Amino acid sequence: MKQEIHPKYQEINVVCACGHSFKTGSTMSDDLHVEICSDCHPFFTGKQKLVDTAGRVDRFKRRYARGAQPAAAAETTEA
Repeated sequence: MKQEIHPKYQEINVVCACGHSFKTGSTMSDDLHVEICSDCHPFFTGKQKLVDTAGRVDRFKRRYARGAQPAAAAETTEA
């Protein structure tokens, strides 16, 4: 291998949104934050659950509800 052209390979900490953390090797210098890991993924746990760490489902429901309300209000005013 040529010297001084490869990134430094070091041990980093990976932290999941469920709270589980583990160490792995990477060329990244900072910790890695993931939304889902093998401790909370339905394929590995056998349980189906909704994983909403960033409030995305709530944000989607608000957007959908906001878009649906004017249409429903328009139908009631026309009738």
